[in-house]
Amino acid sequence: MRRPPGGTREGRDGGQVTIEFLGMTPTILVTLVVLWQLVLVGYTFTLAGNAADEAVRAGTAAEGDAPGACRRKGERTLPSAWQRTVTCGPGAAGYFTADVRLKVPVLFPGTVDFPFRVHGHAGAVQEARR
Repeated sequence: MRRPPGGTREGRDGGQVTIEFLGMTPTILVTLVVLWQLVLVGYTFTLAGNAADEAVRAGTAAEGDAPGACRRKGERTLPSAWQRTVTCGPGAAGYFTADVRLKVPVLFPGTVDFPFRVHGHAGAVQEARR
């Protein structure tokens, strides 16, 4: 067999790219899973903060059972896949607070959760009644 000019052997490394890609596939998949989990953690923080804001707004504007209205609004604001605890109550000098604690899901919301919770807190001054 005669060598082509330039001393290269064409066609001898045709499957190298396939082998390298197969070797990198687990690394690519693990990176995507880690990025997706980080997105879920960030989204859980966003949900907790928004739910606390909505809950405290409902609690300060409610007539009658303000803590109950606050708790109901906070729970309605959150998706059902997130395990949650919503606590509301009056603070000092007419200040109303809402605390939301959510468990961070592992990969798929509604299945398994991490053992730690994300905390969202909001407060507002109670609206004056006439």
